[in-house]
Amino acid sequence: MPRDYLPQLATLVKAPPEGEQWWHEIKFDGYRIGCRVRGGTVTLISRNGKDWTANFPDIVAAVRKLGLHDTLLDGEVAAVLADGRTSFQALQNVLHRSEGKATVVYFVFDVLRHDGENLERLPLTQRTERLQRLIRKQRKGRIRLSEHIEGRGDEILQHACAAGLEGIISKRADRPYFRGRNSDWVKTKCLSRQELVIGGFTDPEGTRAGLGALLLGYYDARRFVFAGKVGTGFTQKGATDLRRLLDRIAQTSSPYDVQPPRAIAKRAHWVTPGLVCEVSFTEWTSDGMIRHPVFHGIRQDKRARDVRREKVATPRRAGPRR
Repeated sequence: MPRDYLPQLATLVKAPPEGEQWWHEIKFDGYRIGCRVRGGTVTLISRNGKDWTANFPDIVAAVRKLGLHDTLLDGEVAAVLADGRTSFQALQNVLHRSEGKATVVYFVFDVLRHDGENLERLPLTQRTERLQRLIRKQRKGRIRLSEHIEGRGDEILQHACAAGLEGIISKRADRPYFRGRNSDWVKTKCLSRQELVIGGFTDPEGTRAGLGALLLGYYDARRFVFAGKVGTGFTQKGATDLRRLLDRIAQTSSPYDVQPPRAIAKRAHWVTPGLVCEVSFTEWTSDGMIRHPVFHGIRQDKRARDVRREKVATPRRAGPRR
């Protein structure tokens, strides 16, 4: 696959930038995909240059209907749920032909080439004008324009997090397209956070010390349920100290009633489930695992038996005033 698609990547930041020169878009939870149309042939290209055309035939068919010729688009393929959110887990189900009712959509947010002209040197404002001429704005269908809002980044992020979205992408409207990662595009994520109980760990690999990952769980009534593993967020000293704590509560058998996958279990060291830690993560997957977790520390003020999976509650509507 020729590397004519080398995407611009966003840098993670804690808060969205301020100013009207920044455009803010919803961060879709899918796969970054370039779409090359040349001589009537549509090719979907992953961010690392792999040919993904066969993975999304419905997207390919929809792009053909646009009537484009020599064009290179940039966007995100995502699975859209009934409530409008995108779900990486639902997209995985589509790829693996599992059951699911999500619609796969190509959200297009940039055009890099058109009819032999390289548009990457143009500012985002002009590229967006070109893109809007090529793709009609629509809220349904397989091909959709990614909408943006100028300024008000903090407000946009708050709305995104309240809606259960992954976060936002912020882009400098006056800047050209830059292949690779820099500070012209930044991302701000919404994260979930809760306590989970440590039920085991794996050994470190490479130059890492102490441990590789913690195996986590929670209590569902009396059952101890596996919830995934976390391998980031430790310092070298913190991992070493934590390993010493875990060695003191080691046991020979798995403490889980709902067991980890075999590939994880065969490399695990088991411990008595008494230590509680706090982790942040992006979402719960449909099979009950935490996604993209980060370790934040041991919680000494929580009893392991009190740890449950936290679920988002639907607020009650206020009644009429009397």
